Amino acid sequence: MRVPFYFVDVFTDTPLTGNPLTVVPDAESLDVATMQAIAREFNQSETTFILPPTRAGATFRLRCFTPTGFEAFGAGHNALGAWWWIANAGRKLELKDGSNRFHQELGDRILPVEIVAEGGRAASIVMTQSPPVFGSVHRDRAALAAALRLAADDLGDLPAQVVSTGAAHMLVELRNRDAIARARPDSDQLRAIMLAAGGQGCYLFSLHPENPESTAHTRFFNPVAGISEDPATGSAAGPLAVYLVRNGKSDGRRVVVEQGYSMGRPSRIEVRVREDLVEVLGRGVVSAEGSLNL
Repeated sequence: MRVPFYFVDVFTDTPLTGNPLTVVPDAESLDVATMQAIAREFNQSETTFILPPTRAGATFRLRCFTPTGFEAFGAGHNALGAWWWIANAGRKLELKDGSNRFHQELGDRILPVEIVAEGGRAASIVMTQSPPVFGSVHRDRAALAAALRLAADDLGDLPAQVVSTGAAHMLVELRNRDAIARARPDSDQLRAIMLAAGGQGCYLFSLHPENPESTAHTRFFNPVAGISEDPATGSAAGPLAVYLVRNGKSDGRRVVVEQGYSMGRPSRIEVRVREDLVEVLGRGVVSAEGSLNL
C-alpha cells in the first residue's frame, strides 16, 4: 500500500525553517496503530492525518500523533499546517478572496478555521482555540529552576502557571534571552513537575525578544508527550497570549511570539485575544512530498 505524505514547514514562509509537520491525507484506511507507527517513522514533533469528519458541521477531522504515540488535541502547528496543505496544495476548496470559514474536528471539539485568501489561494490561516482555562501555579521556584538546569534568579517575576486553550502548558517567565538559551531541561524532573501541575509542556518566555515587532521570545519542551524541543508551538502561544493579557503585559490585540531560534528554525506565531476568543494566525510552505510503501 502506498501512502502519500507531505512535509509542511509551519509558522514561516521559508522552507527549512518554522516547525516541520508531516501531513498524511486520505488516512481513513489507516488504523491507530499504523498512524502511530508512521508518526514514529517520521520522528517529527507531530504527524497529522486528515480524515472525513465524524461530527456534524466539521469539514475535516484531524488526528495528530507524536513519535511516542501520544495523541495531541491542541490546535497548533499540527492543525494549521494541515489546513495550509488543504488550502494550497491539496483539496481544492472554493476560496474567495478575503475570509473563508470552515470547521475542524479535533478530538471531541469542533473548532472554527478561517482561510484568508488572495488570488484564490491561502494567504494565512486563522484558527480559533478553546476558551482559556487557568490552572495551577507552581510555587517551588528552586525545583523548577533545577529542572531547567538554571539558577533560581534566572526566573522572572511572573508566576509559573498552567494555562490551556485546548492543551495545558506551564508558562515560565525567564529574565532574558540568555537565560532561555542556557536552559537544558532534565526531562525526568520537568516531566514530574508538569504531571503534578496538570500540564503537558513547559513554555519558557522572555519579554525581551530579538525582533522589535515581537512580544515574546520563547522555547518549548514537552517531556510528557516525548518532545525534547519544538520550534513553533501554536498550542502554547495561545495560552501565553491570554496569560500576558491577564497579567497586564498585553492588550491582546496582536501578540507576536518568536520561537525556534535555538534550533536554527526561526518561527513567527501571531495571536489575537478578545475576552475568551483566542485566535492563532500563521502561514506555511510545502517543502517536500513522497509516499510510504507499507
